[in-house]
Amino acid sequence: MARTGIWIIGARGGLATTLIAGTHLVGMGKAPTTGLVTESSSWSKVSLFAISDVVFGGHDVRTGSVHESALEISRTNHSIPLELLPQIAPLLDAADANIRLGTAYCGGPAIESFAVPATRRNETSRTAIARLRSDLREFKERERLSRVVVVNLASTEPPPDADVPTDRSSLEKCLRTRKGIRASTLYAVAAIEEGMPYVNFTPSTAALNSGLIALALHHGVPVAGSDGKTGETLVKSALAPMFAHRALSVLSWQGYNILGDRDGQVLADPRHKASKVKSKDAVLKSILGYAPHTHVGIDYVPSLGDMKTAWDFIHFSGFLGHRMSMQFVWQGCDAILAAPLVLDLCRIVARAADMGVAGAIGDLGFFFKSPAGESEHDLHVQWQRLDALAARLSKQVAKRRK
Repeated sequence: MARTGIWIIGARGGLATTLIAGTHLVGMGKAPTTGLVTESSSWSKVSLFAISDVVFGGHDVRTGSVHESALEISRTNHSIPLELLPQIAPLLDAADANIRLGTAYCGGPAIESFAVPATRRNETSRTAIARLRSDLREFKERERLSRVVVVNLASTEPPPDADVPTDRSSLEKCLRTRKGIRASTLYAVAAIEEGMPYVNFTPSTAALNSGLIALALHHGVPVAGSDGKTGETLVKSALAPMFAHRALSVLSWQGYNILGDRDGQVLADPRHKASKVKSKDAVLKSILGYAPHTHVGIDYVPSLGDMKTAWDFIHFSGFLGHRMSMQFVWQGCDAILAAPLVLDLCRIVARAADMGVAGAIGDLGFFFKSPAGESEHDLHVQWQRLDALAARLSKQVAKRRK
């Protein structure tokens, strides 16, 4: 049986744990496929890998276990059914046995604060990449996998402290000097040079830049990113086109976000928050064609756990310049919203790799706040392009079968 490996950067985090537990529960028929775009009719003929045939592994900078993380989520947040955990406990332990120590070097102060000392060792970039590649290769060989997809679910890093690499040559220079890169850059290089499809679900700008996309093209590897679109920005990208199509003028769009968990703790550091704010604030100008007054606030509220709340106030003008307003509140469980999208992306990029696709897959912009290889932010247009991608892949699959 052809099995697929999903290698997670940040493998013991809340999102990773929800992804691992949820995938196994769905694969065993213990949970519905709600939230999975790839289970819709558009993707039925693309021959995506079976959800029941997934093996998990990953890197993390913290100790602990996936099982312990799942128990904590079940008891505090109740998003993973506690009564079902015994049925997948062996699978959670199997995933944990495949987790290796990653790197936190240049990952930013908030991440380094909870990373074990061994992950902050002062090794050269190329030494770290060789070690990470060895972990990926051993995972594929040990589990006898047909393919491995690498997905970055780690905490948000600060923006790089120098100009980001724009091509392979400048990327290699940055790796030598350690300027313009972060820990996420090393993970991405390791995956791409190992020939494994790579997804950046984080806002970390060093995790998928032009230099890494050029490297992916050179190695014939598909990549996708960045920053999963799961909550407030998802609503923005669906709602903003309404104002544009109705010729209503948006004057101000104020957004305030409160969240808990480790993500909120990391984003409480203004250096890390800068990456997230930039990603969330880029949508409106692209859709509206002009830049209204905007503000994105993010505050850490420890008691919320993995629940997050966004309140947005939209001030706009209509006929005769009359001013009006609209407000919405979005309340959701971050990992529950994100986990099915991560699984969708892993299934799609794995199939794209099989079909010889290389570089940034812009047609996956539907899933991201800062889509690599695509400047479109209108959710409705993004959906049409995603649907067209499914149709193209379906035709290629049918042609190969003939």
